[in-house]
Amino acid sequence: MKTEGIVGTEFEHGAVAFFELQAGLRLALWPRKSLAHDAGIAVSARSASEFSIGHNVSSKAEVDAVMAQAAKAGAVIIKAAHDTFWGGYAGYFHDPDGHLWEVAWNPQRSLPD
Repeated sequence: MKTEGIVGTEFEHGAVAFFELQAGLRLALWPRKSLAHDAGIAVSARSASEFSIGHNVSSKAEVDAVMAQAAKAGAVIIKAAHDTFWGGYAGYFHDPDGHLWEVAWNPQRSLPD
């Protein structure tokens, strides 16, 4: 795994460690309080299954399309897609099983074809 270590510490709630697992697959580890703040939800009791799933896409329009598709499939929109403090565009939803998802577009990162 390749990582730059913890980045984003210059932003409140921005510290994160990214790990490149393979082409197009990245693991991001956020502090619990930061993830809850970013998603607009309360910090809950610790749980063995506590995590969020990030789905990175190629454009703002694709974020909106995935969010609409998720809502149509029964997801609950937690935070509508919006411009982010880091220059991207993202939204959050809970899937029908209660898992937290973020759909994000990052203008500084291109996705493999």
